[in-house]
Parts: sequence; C-alpha cells; structure tokens
Amino acid sequence: MSGTLYVVATPIGNLEDITLRALRVLREVDVIAAEDTRRTARLLSHHGISTPTLSFHEHNTRSRVPQLISRLEAGERVAIVTDAGTPGVSDPGLELVQAAIDRKIIVDPIPGASAPLTALIASGFEMVPFTVLGFPPYRSKARAAWLQDAAKIPHAFSFFEAPHRIQATLGESADLFGERPIILARELTKVHQEFLRGTASELSKCLSSPRGEFTIIVGPVSNLSESNEIQLNDTDVVREFWRITESGGGSRRQIVTELAKRSGRSAKDVYSAIEQAKKLVT
Repeated sequence: MSGTLYVVATPIGNLEDITLRALRVLREVDVIAAEDTRRTARLLSHHGISTPTLSFHEHNTRSRVPQLISRLEAGERVAIVTDAGTPGVSDPGLELVQAAIDRKIIVDPIPGASAPLTALIASGFEMVPFTVLGFPPYRSKARAAWLQDAAKIPHAFSFFEAPHRIQATLGESADLFGERPIILARELTKVHQEFLRGTASELSKCLSSPRGEFTIIVGPVSNLSESNEIQLNDTDVVREFWRITESGGGSRRQIVTELAKRSGRSAKDVYSAIEQAKKLVT
C-alpha cells in the first residue's frame, strides 16, 4: 500500500506560527523533503524534531520527484516543506503533488501560514475575490507585460518582489496601477515586521535601502461613485475606459457594458461621462 504525501505549511518568520498537527506530522513521517535543509533544520531543532531531511528545490526537482514517488509507493510517509509558508505557492511542491496524484498516492495538505493571506488581512482591502500571483519575471520586456496583465485585475491581488528590484518594479507599475492603494509587507511575523501604505508612485519614492522579501498587495479598483449623477471631477470611469481600450480589452460597447456593471451605473451614464471628458480636452 502506498504511503501519504503531506504538504506542510511552515512559519513565514516567527517559528511559533506552526500548528500542532504540522509538528506531529513532521515527527511521524519517514522523511521531510525540504527546499533548504539548513533552514528547515533550525525549525526542527527549535521544536525538538529529529526526522531526517532531503533537499528538494527548483534545481533538483527532475531527479527528486521520481525518488520521492518511489519511496511513497514503497509505503513511506513523506512531508514536503519550503523555506516559509505553503509549498506550491511560488515555491517548489506542485510537481511532486501532481506526480503523486497521477500515481493515485494520497495527498494530505496541512494548512498554516501564508504570506499573501497574512498581508491581505492587514491591508484592510476587500478580501473576496483575491488573486495570488508570484514573482514578476526578471527580464524587462516580460516584466512589463506581466505588470500590464496584473493591472487589469479589478480586485485585490498579491505578488512578491526581491529587495533589489522592489523600487524599479513600483516605478514601472506607477502609471499602470495609478491611484490604487497598495500595501508593502516586509519581514512578516518577525520582530521588525513592517507595513507601508500608499500608491505605487508614492511607495517607490519612500523606500531607502530596502531589505527582506516584499509581499505586495494591490487594492481593488476604487469603487466608482454610487450616485447616478456623473461628477466631472471623478475620472475613475474615464480612466478605466481608456486603460481597457488601450490594452485592447474589447469593443467600445463591451467596455462600456463592463464598466456599467462594475460601477452599478447605467450604460447611458457611462457613455455620458466619457463624452463629457472628451469635451474637456477638445
């Protein structure tokens, strides 16, 4: 009979942020597949766990997955952990889970800490719906396209960024994200935990010698006025219309219909706001 693959969430900073169930599983399994065995060793030592570990990271996935599947099929119990948080969320793990499912091996998730959800809770933004993204691409052209696609998401979403790229990424996204509120979360759950709030433009200017990986939460597109009367100084509808138009998001009718639905206004009102804005610039 095959063993069980346990996908175990570990702390993202504070070593106390781990469940009793996770600790029991880590004690009872035959081996722990860890993204960084040295980092995991500190967690295990802190909780008095002596289970052997095996490295499992992005550079050895191809060789490790068959090895771990073989051990699982032999009846062993395997736990997979990453440096921090939940395996598979921008971290190794998905390939092993998929391989286990293909072989009809039981996959048992052990929930726990998650950087995107931790930052979202502190953001004060509407939580549903919410999209979790990973790291933007390194190459400038791919990153620009990635940010453009991300900016099209109307609700709150998250992504990660390294300290040496955070200012450049915020600078590049300033026009794309506009006045959308953003929270930068750094050193989550640690002693020097920090939350910075503002727009992409504001935050890109206030960072000095950034350290630690950043979790970025971009707030939802501002709720448009609930009044059916269009306010000429409220440019949300018009700005969103031109943003979607320039990105090739559909025909004029489709865009107006979507904006009407999103803002709770009639299509006629949306058309009116757009036409009035045109008159102001002619």
